[in-house]
This record gives sequence, structure tokens and C-alpha cells, in this order.
Amino acid sequence: MSEESRYGETCIICDEKKNAGIHVQMKFICLQCERKIVATSASDPEYKEYVKKLKSLHTPPLYS
Repeated sequence: MSEESRYGETCIICDEKKNAGIHVQMKFICLQCERKIVATSASDPEYKEYVKKLKSLHTPPLYS
């Protein structure tokens, strides 16, 4: 069992370690944040914050 599966992974939205969620572009979104994102309307002030954090899905990692 890997360390991540035993202790969870860090969600890119709430920055908390969680065990359940989805992977998108190799990044983790916890189940609670996924549900909040789906239920949030575009007119909600939180929507802009979700969009801002989800933009990291398009940013490729930098390797040195």
C-alpha cells in the first residue's frame, strides 16, 4: 500500500488530505469539493475561486 493511499491525497481545491475523490489530469479533487463545484451556479461568488483553482489542471508541471 502506497503512502498516498494510506493517508489520502491533497485536494487541489481545499488543500486538505482526503481519501475519496477523483483524479483529473493526474491531480486530485476530493469528493466534497467535486460535489460543491457541480452544485455551484456561475453567479455564485465561490464559482470564480473554483475556476481559479481548476486552472492549475491546464498548467503542466515544471521539471528541472
